[in-house]
Amino acid sequence: MEKKLRAGVIGATGYVGQRFVSLLNNHPWFECVAVCASPRSAGKTYEEAVEGRWKIDVEMPEYVKKLVVYSTEDIEEFCSKVDFVFCAVDMKKDEIKALEERVAKTETPVISNNSANRWTPDVPMIIPEINADHASIIDAQKKRLGTTNGFIAVKPNCSIQSYVPALTPLLGYGIKQISVCTYQAISGAGKTFKDWPEMVGNMIPYIGGEEEKSEKEPLKVWGKAAGDHIEIASQPVISAQCYRVAVQEGHTAAVSVSFDKKPTVEEMKKAWAEFEGEAQKLNLPSAPKKFLQYIDEDNRPQPKLDALYENGMGVSIGRLREDNIFDYKFTCLSHNTLRGAAGGGVLSAELLTAKGYIKPKA
Repeated sequence: MEKKLRAGVIGATGYVGQRFVSLLNNHPWFECVAVCASPRSAGKTYEEAVEGRWKIDVEMPEYVKKLVVYSTEDIEEFCSKVDFVFCAVDMKKDEIKALEERVAKTETPVISNNSANRWTPDVPMIIPEINADHASIIDAQKKRLGTTNGFIAVKPNCSIQSYVPALTPLLGYGIKQISVCTYQAISGAGKTFKDWPEMVGNMIPYIGGEEEKSEKEPLKVWGKAAGDHIEIASQPVISAQCYRVAVQEGHTAAVSVSFDKKPTVEEMKKAWAEFEGEAQKLNLPSAPKKFLQYIDEDNRPQPKLDALYENGMGVSIGRLREDNIFDYKFTCLSHNTLRGAAGGGVLSAELLTAKGYIKPKA
């Protein structure tokens, strides 16, 4: 790419926003030229705005420290400085939905980490390796919004990205039922142990809204682009339980699954080993070279050992064995703020750039 695209980050002071800021440091295609947050941070330098609140495990990039933070109340001015934006704001859903449409109508594409637009029929919810073809409904969305270049694309909930990638290569065997329990890191709530000390040595058996997302969002990811909307898949049936556990980074999923045509263990491992998606075929900068890895050791995958597989963009699978009720059960792991959140957003932006949906403003 001859000239880097100008990226902006809305919600730049939060946990996922900080991940976006760090991932855009020295990115080969994108450069972060503007940051935006709530009015209480507006007018400060980014360094001042996050003083004492830098939460992620890498140093704050030098490039962003002196950028002056825009307010979400001045979103049009912010959008005039960028070619596209990443959005990871902490607001009410109706406010987020309105904000993202407002941004899109400035002819600025939005890559959203938020859930507000995930069920908007003409908004694609993309995992680049799995449903890159869903980008085709963007044209219908632009007609609805009355835009030429502005649109919204979202990424799914971080927890489903631990197990949906492992199930996708097995869809051809006719998946009937899935039971999944997710064990989700505290960073998924934007927290560290320093600001959430009650989580040390603890587990909370409830995350608001998470089980519904875990049961329904995979069906949109596995759906089909149908003109002006995504046709939601009717199968398989998914039952989910979601727990918050004393882990900083890395969502683990315990999966049980039944098939119409039961594969062998060898066939499942072969399907995982050979699976690649559009992100790998296009050789996108943030794409893992090998999306899925199976680990034979019976005590893996573990967040401390495996969350950073493929720079946090790959998915690890282990403990595949037959089940007494379902056909098989196995364990999956992904890095929730890299693959599951900001990294997945950057990869989606790379995909949409490669497909011509994100381009420089005139």
